[in-house]
Amino acid sequence: MRINTYISPLFPASALLVAVHLLLPPAAASILNLGAEQIVQAGGVNLSVPGHSVPAFVDWNNDGLGDLIVGQGNGTYPPGKLRVYVNTGAPAAPQFSSYFFAQSNGADLTVPASGCLGLFGRTTYWDADGRKDLVVGKADGTVLLYTNIGTDAAPTFDGGINLQVGQLGSKVNINVGARATPIMVDWNNDGRKDLVIGGLDGKIHVFINEGTDTAPDFLTQILVQSGGTDLVVPTQRSSPVVLDLTDDGKKDLLTGNTEGQLLLYPNNGTDANPSFSYYSYVTADGVPIHLPGTPRSRPFVCDWNSDGLSDVLIGAGDGLVHLYLGVPEPTTLGLLGLAALVLRFRRAA
Repeated sequence: MRINTYISPLFPASALLVAVHLLLPPAAASILNLGAEQIVQAGGVNLSVPGHSVPAFVDWNNDGLGDLIVGQGNGTYPPGKLRVYVNTGAPAAPQFSSYFFAQSNGADLTVPASGCLGLFGRTTYWDADGRKDLVVGKADGTVLLYTNIGTDAAPTFDGGINLQVGQLGSKVNINVGARATPIMVDWNNDGRKDLVIGGLDGKIHVFINEGTDTAPDFLTQILVQSGGTDLVVPTQRSSPVVLDLTDDGKKDLLTGNTEGQLLLYPNNGTDANPSFSYYSYVTADGVPIHLPGTPRSRPFVCDWNSDGLSDVLIGAGDGLVHLYLGVPEPTTLGLLGLAALVLRFRRAA
C-alpha cells in the first residue's frame, strides 16, 4: 500500500488519525504482494519458447525441487508441445539449463496449435495410481487427459483422451469454444477435484465432479457469476487460478486476459460456494501488471524461492516466462508512526 500524504495547517491531527485508520489494510487484504518483474533464465540466457508460453512450477521428477514445465506453440509455430526444464539449483534459487519434451506413446507429446495457443498443460493426480497425470487445454476449446504410464518420478503418457460432460450414454467432449485453459480444483469443497476452464469468451466454465476424486465424472457445466450475470474477464481470454489469495480462508479467482494483465476477484461468498462481485488489477512493484501488446497473460501461482510467499509466473505471446516474486506486506507501523509524528508536530506548534 502506498500513500501520498499532504498535511495542511488546517487539517487537525485527530482527522489524520482517522484517515490513517481508514487507510489500514482490511482483515482480508491481498497477500499477493509482488516485486518487480524478472525473466526466467535457462543456461544463462532468457528462457524463450516458440509461440505463446504457458508455464507451471511442479516437482516433475520427485527430487524435492520445483521444476519448470512450459507449453509452447501457436498458429505461427505449430504444433503445441510441453517442455520440461529440470531444476538443478536449490529450493531457494531454482536454476535451469537444457530441456526435454514430455512424451506420449514414445514420441513428443503434441497437440494442434492455432491462434494464440499451442498447449496449456497442468499436472494432476487424476486417478488412484499415485502417478502424476497431465490435463491439456487445446486451441480448439477441448481438453485432453493424458494418463501417466511411466512412474511418478519419470512421467510418460498415453495417447490422451478427450474429457467429456453429460449424462451416461449422452456424453460429449468438453468444449469451451476456443483457447481452453483448464485447472483442477475442489470448487465446492466436497473432497472431489472439479474442472475449471477459462477460454476465449472470457468466461469461467466450471464442471462439477459427480463421480469420485479418483474417477471424475462431469455431468453438467456452470458459469461463474458476478453480480447476477456471467463473469466475463475484461478483454476476454480468461486463464484462471483458484486459490486463497486474500488470506481469509476462501478461494479467490485470479486470471489473465488478452491485454496481458492480472485480475484478482476476491471471494465474497464462502469457500464451498464462491461468489464474486468486483476485481482489482494486480500490481508488481506498485505498478499494475500489463505486459506489452496483447500477449494473453497465462498465470501460475507458486512458491518459486521457498520463502513462504506467493510468487507468480506468467506466460505470454513473447515466449518468455515472466516471474514476479512475492514480497512481505508493508506493515501498518509506518502509518501509525506517521500519525504519532504529526501529533508531536502539532503539539510542538
